[in-house]
Formats: sequence, C-alpha cells, structure tokens
Amino acid sequence: MNPNLSELLTQTDRIMSGANGWHADPNLILPSGIYQGTVHVGVDLGTAYTVLVVLDENYKPIAGEYQFAQVTRDGLVVDFVGAVDLLRMMKSKIEQKLGFTLTSAATAYPPGVPEVERRATANVLYGASLDCTGFIDEPTAANNVLKIRDGAIVDVGGGTTGIAIFKNGEVVYTADEATGGTHFSLVIAGSTGITFEEAEELKKNPNEQIRLFPTIRPVIEKVGSIINRHIAGHQVDKLYLVGGTCAYPGMDKVIEEVTGVETILPSNPLFVTPLGIAMNN
Repeated sequence: MNPNLSELLTQTDRIMSGANGWHADPNLILPSGIYQGTVHVGVDLGTAYTVLVVLDENYKPIAGEYQFAQVTRDGLVVDFVGAVDLLRMMKSKIEQKLGFTLTSAATAYPPGVPEVERRATANVLYGASLDCTGFIDEPTAANNVLKIRDGAIVDVGGGTTGIAIFKNGEVVYTADEATGGTHFSLVIAGSTGITFEEAEELKKNPNEQIRLFPTIRPVIEKVGSIINRHIAGHQVDKLYLVGGTCAYPGMDKVIEEVTGVETILPSNPLFVTPLGIAMNN
C-alpha cells in the first residue's frame, strides 16, 4: 500500500478545510486566465457528496471543495441541471482561490454503470465548462492512491457499494450494488420518525453515532454480505475500504466480522477516490 497515504489524506483534509499555501507562477497565467502550468483536476459526482479536487504537477493537493448534494442516485445522474449548477459554483470558488481558470477534469463512475449513464456524467463536466479528459471506474481510481497489488478495494458511497479485486496490481473483477450511506439515513429516518434530511444530519453527529449504531448495523452487515458474494471464488486476503460512508465509527470492524477478511480503513476515506480521479487527468 502507498506509504505516503496518510500524509496525502491529511494534506487533502487541510486543503478541503480552506487552507491554501500554493500559489501559481503569475508568468504562467495568460491574459485569458488560462494557466500554462500543469494541474490535475478530479470531479467525483457522488450520491451524497460532490467533490472537486485539484493537484499540482507532483500530484499534491492544492485546492478542493466538497458539498452534500443529491444530484445522482445509485451512480446515475438524476438532476443534470442541479449537478451542472453545483459544479459550476464549486469550480468558480476554486478558481478564485487559485487565480486561474480550470479547463479540464477527469471523472469516474461506479462499476457496471451503462455507457449512456457514463456519458451523462461526462456531460455534467462539459456543462460546467470542463473538458472531460479522463474517465475511470471508482475502485480503480481509488487504487491510483492506495497502490495495492493484491486484495479488494470496496468503495462504499452514498448509494452504491463498488468492489474491485486486484491481482498483481491488475483488476481481475469489478462489481457494484445499490447499498450505501443513503440507506443508513433511510433506516434512521424510519426508526426515529424524522425526515430523511434530519437523519442525514443526525448520522454525521459524533454525539449520536454510538446510539444509532445498532440501528444501522444491519445495513453494514448487508454491505458485508455483498462483499462476501463478490469475493467468493477469489483469494482475497485484505479489504481496503474507501468512500465517505466508511467513516462511520465501527463500520470497518463489522465488515471484518462479517467477511472474516482483514479490513483496512484509511483516514479520510471520502477523499481517496476523488484524489485518484484527479490523478487520471
């Protein structure tokens, strides 16, 4: 696994929190606002969070934005106009920080998404004045950051659980099923009688997460069952969890218990896949 992973994710968390110690060489910015230097841009249109991250020529994070928005569902764009407007707003904020215009980006899709839906994701970028110059499935994007050779990457997002099995650094199997953090919120809302939006906020409250854990544990166990079904027949010795949903305290322990496979959870798992997407630009 990438020995610099923890440092990279710590830097990304700092950047996403508003820190910006990087400045472009003004001599490389044309009067049109186009930067002549090298940057790598990634857009992750998640079911729960949309993330935009910018890396420098050495693939270090220099700017980023993320925002909760339900513009996709189970890997499919369901609010095209809303997705474009959100991405335009995030892009504008980052451009103000960097001092130049972003012109291209990479994006990603869950494994198994139909080609027509992949094009819809790319068209969101075009709608926000970004050329889509890279397209990659989400677990493979995550491995741009994790750099594992053997094992399975499990990307649990808001709507889906994506799985990619690696052997000698190559993808040998991918799959995707509709279960993720949105299902946590639905179960919480149903059991407490609150709205979905209120459940989303409650789910993220550290003071409530221990109390809510027994409520959402069956959903976590379902994720474990999905993993078991897809790794059956493959020799998988380690699972690597990514995606914002995996940050829920105790989720990695339940997954390991259900699957019987050693389970590794990086810090700030929400940012692993967006970073890997940017590395594809």
